[in-house]
Amino acid sequence: MDVTIGEGVDPRNGIDDADRRARHVEEQMTDDERFSLLVSVMGTNDVVTVLDERIPEDVPMSAGYVPGVPRLGVPAQLMSDASLGVTNPGYRPGDTATALPAGISLGASFNPDLARVSGSLVGKEARHRGFNIQLAGGVNLARDPRNGRNFEYLSEDPLLTAVLAAESINGIQGEGVISTIKHYSLNCNETNRHWLDARIDPAAHRESDLLAFEIAIERSGPGAVMTGYNKINGDYAGDNAVLIQDVLKGVWGYPGWVMSDWGGTTSWECAIHGLDQESGLQIDMMLWQNEWFVGPLREAYEAGRLSRDRLSEMVRRILRSMFAVGVDRWGPAPEVDMGSHHGIALEAARQGIVLLANTGILPLRPESTPHVAVIGGHAQLGVVTGCGSSAVVPPGGYAEVIKVGGPGAMGVARNLYLLPSSPLTELRRLLPGAEIEFDAGMSPAESAAMAARSDVAIVFGVTVESEGFDDHDLSLPWGQDAVIEAVAAANPRTVVVLETGNPVSMPWRDAVGAIVQAWYPGQAGGQAIAEVLTGIVNPSGRLPVSFPADLSQTPRPRLPGQGTPWGTPTTIEYTEGAEVGYRWLARTAQRPLFAFGHGLSYTTFAHTDLEVSAGDTITARVTVTNTGDRPGVDIPQLYLTEAAGDRRMRLLAFDRVVLEAGETRRVTLEAEPRLLARYDGADGTTGTWRIDEGTYEVSVAENAGEPGLTASVELKARAFGR
Repeated sequence: MDVTIGEGVDPRNGIDDADRRARHVEEQMTDDERFSLLVSVMGTNDVVTVLDERIPEDVPMSAGYVPGVPRLGVPAQLMSDASLGVTNPGYRPGDTATALPAGISLGASFNPDLARVSGSLVGKEARHRGFNIQLAGGVNLARDPRNGRNFEYLSEDPLLTAVLAAESINGIQGEGVISTIKHYSLNCNETNRHWLDARIDPAAHRESDLLAFEIAIERSGPGAVMTGYNKINGDYAGDNAVLIQDVLKGVWGYPGWVMSDWGGTTSWECAIHGLDQESGLQIDMMLWQNEWFVGPLREAYEAGRLSRDRLSEMVRRILRSMFAVGVDRWGPAPEVDMGSHHGIALEAARQGIVLLANTGILPLRPESTPHVAVIGGHAQLGVVTGCGSSAVVPPGGYAEVIKVGGPGAMGVARNLYLLPSSPLTELRRLLPGAEIEFDAGMSPAESAAMAARSDVAIVFGVTVESEGFDDHDLSLPWGQDAVIEAVAAANPRTVVVLETGNPVSMPWRDAVGAIVQAWYPGQAGGQAIAEVLTGIVNPSGRLPVSFPADLSQTPRPRLPGQGTPWGTPTTIEYTEGAEVGYRWLARTAQRPLFAFGHGLSYTTFAHTDLEVSAGDTITARVTVTNTGDRPGVDIPQLYLTEAAGDRRMRLLAFDRVVLEAGETRRVTLEAEPRLLARYDGADGTTGTWRIDEGTYEVSVAENAGEPGLTASVELKARAFGR
């Protein structure tokens, strides 16, 4: 087949051919070749220090290697982590890649087009290195603001998460590189994640976390699904027949393959229950003292406990995705324009920054800020990025790596990584006439003294969020809250810039003049922050997660298992069910510190003339006007607020609207029907989506905490799907 893989190619074309080819090739394989495709071996890094003899010498080190079958045209599988770019720490000395902003920053952009461009960047850079599988597509919902891995994910909302994840996957696979979607499912806390049992009502699971997977898979066709580490309702994710066989492969008809997370295969019986590939064999040896899909699975096959049909299905699913995406049809790798990729990272950082609060102090104007104090956050060096398998070494290397450490397998990778984009340097560049001093923020008194003699004080607050660890509370570490309070007391013209992967508590909120949420902004983050502070860029980000006033507003003020030794079995009851984040706050009538969808601009917008119509779904039309004096971006959000007498909050649709000053545009927002429905089925597999007859109230609002424009429509009862 003469196919060129590259930008603009839809990897879902030629699916029927991929199915036929997979069946034809699998039928010609020997059993040794079949079993060789079912396991991946991890390359050497900080955790795995001995090169496995199964990896050829000329193969670049990465998260996973699976040999090919050259005689049948099946290439080897080379896998790399990819949440924030092509991961490289510890694997390939000297290798660098574009370090994108955190996933939660992409979530804050509410921009599917940006997600696709970012995904294409990852696909291109992976292809250039010879990697044909990217372990990307994180869609776990932010159920807990302490989860150390929230920075990798997109939001607390199923629709926003699914739409952005799907476009990111489409971008990667459009370059002829397979993308996973992960971690299936409820990998929503890191505390003792290998021994965690996440318990949830199955129907509520379908309406929340599984709905994010379902919509994203429908819109992108990822080549593989990666299971999580945790149990779900008593069964490990990689051994969960209900989720893999019944829901994913059964109800949804997913045709690709299911791989475990590294260390997430717990027995050979996982193959019986739907797992197709064991990943990271060395980690399974560390945790469970076995390579389950090598010896034990082969023994089960020879004893008749694993059928030939099931073995063939496992192999065909892997081959099908390889052929559908086109990893077997690569030509020479295209050159990568790292300069343009830096530009994408910069634009992603700009769009992800959220202006949380502003009393008028921002944007900074040179004439009113001749003396500026920049305090804390290692702002003289760079910006923070997250830890774990998602970490990326940027061009030029890290500005600094400060060892933190901790218990468990991921302790060695828990560091304060600083990307070399210094906010201090960028502010000096953009405010050339100002005297800008820097204070490290080590002493509240010392920082306050500098702030007192300055026209404005900019304080940076940072956190270390890491795979393998949850936060114990929402405070800033290392006494940073005390520094901010002292600075604000000395100078009310204080701006706080937060580089965090999670919400933080803000005991100083009412004492400061402005709050900017920059997340982990990637390799161009310092420039993006400075551009927003000085008004070169008009902030357009919106919160993809609710910022609770304190942990008492969350379903679990005390995190189960918190403080127990690594390896302690832990059970989390997700009693909130489908009411995640803003949904929970609405159900319990609580007002958060900052609401989901909140974000300010340097201009203003008006929503008028709401019209709502109903059929199989709800369609809203609203006029959006930029009522300010400069261009800006508005993100109108359509919410369900009541469904046939049931008070229920759901984001139904959203749009990102770029408007010149004074410009008006008519916007159409169409609801995803499953968000109007309830899943009616106690086991989560044999039920149906059901819309009850009655009155449905909707709102077009600026965020989930504001009433906005409201309307009501009548819907007829109907059931659809499974």
